[in-house]
Amino acid sequence: MIARARLLAVIAIVATGALGVVSSTQTWLTVALADGAHRELAVPGASAIPVLAPLSLALLALGLALTIVGPALRYVFGALTVTIAVALTALTGTVAMQRPASAVASTVTEATGLTGEAAVSALITSTASTPWPFVTLAGWIVLFAAGVLTLSTAHAWRGSGRRYRPGDATAAAPAASRPHDAIDDWDDLSRGADPTA
Repeated sequence: MIARARLLAVIAIVATGALGVVSSTQTWLTVALADGAHRELAVPGASAIPVLAPLSLALLALGLALTIVGPALRYVFGALTVTIAVALTALTGTVAMQRPASAVASTVTEATGLTGEAAVSALITSTASTPWPFVTLAGWIVLFAAGVLTLSTAHAWRGSGRRYRPGDATAAAPAASRPHDAIDDWDDLSRGADPTA
């Protein structure tokens, strides 16, 4: 059960990180402008939430690192996962539900040259959401659950494997029937012995 919890937590964190990276390149909002051309602009997730891609990449690294860290760092990473999930849920929910002018400002500025939230707001006639913010929002809820799962089960996770200690070497010394060569020196180093001593 604990091994399954660890696997689920790691997979969920890596998967939601990957979802965030993909989502950052997809259209989240479409904006209609009243600038004479009556054009529509597509606003990608990375423009709507500038921290989306960097935090998603951080989640990928965090999920992979979680497979090798010790007990103390598991709790740190679990808390970090929960914090990132809460922050991204709040940001994504705001964009999906309220569609603020700040979420589209950079795209509108790039297309029209106008800056300032007031000028951008005056130019926008309508803003519509695509399914991507809602799909991503569901991902952040899964991420939050993965962080809580990590925090609640990290104490029982098995270690990532036995660590190397020089005194643990069990390999036999090189045979005395032949001369000591460079390969034997490497073997001595592997056992923790200093061949130059």
